[in-house]
Amino acid sequence: IELAVAYDGLAVIANPENDWLENITVAELKMIWEPAAQGTVTMWNQIRPEWPAEEIHLYGPGVASGTFDYFTEAIVGESGASRGDYTASEDDNTLVQGVAQDKYGLGFFGLAYYEENANKLKLVGVDGGSGPVKPSLETVKDGTYAPLSRPLFIYVNSTAAERPEVVEFVNFYLENAAELSQDVGYIPLQDAEYEEVKQQFSAFAGGAQ
Repeated sequence: IELAVAYDGLAVIANPENDWLENITVAELKMIWEPAAQGTVTMWNQIRPEWPAEEIHLYGPGVASGTFDYFTEAIVGESGASRGDYTASEDDNTLVQGVAQDKYGLGFFGLAYYEENANKLKLVGVDGGSGPVKPSLETVKDGTYAPLSRPLFIYVNSTAAERPEVVEFVNFYLENAAELSQDVGYIPLQDAEYEEVKQQFSAFAGGAQ
């Protein structure tokens, strides 16, 4: 049983002194991050001729990160497919500091980490084909920030959902998901959406309640 519990959005970020990059297309992000770019796409003006003839310095989560998997699948088209010559860290604070101190830096990580450090970073709009959009609570929730926003799910075994203690746990999870999702940097569903998910689960678990 697939149950939606929150939304997740990824922020593409640059240094505040970067005065040429306001928005970037998915195709341009792919050009920068795909494996073939390693050793070949190294300068900003290779992306757009009017951008400076300076090296791009890339920052992002390590390959063991779910954020890395999500970004590469959405942007490059294959989960885990990326150039390797970037500053990688599982600690988002390291990435924040890296881009915040590097005029030619470009990075990505969860939207929550941008919001916590908005005074040190510049948020870049992403054009997924319908014009550039910046991630926010609203654009992640309504899906207009694409393709770097997604719903998050939990999965409950339908046989296990017949057990009263499993029903109790899942209902507890859904009751608290809105508040707790924000604690870990995700974006809650609307109240009406949680009610819909509870009803969806209740339809499967009715015999156990």
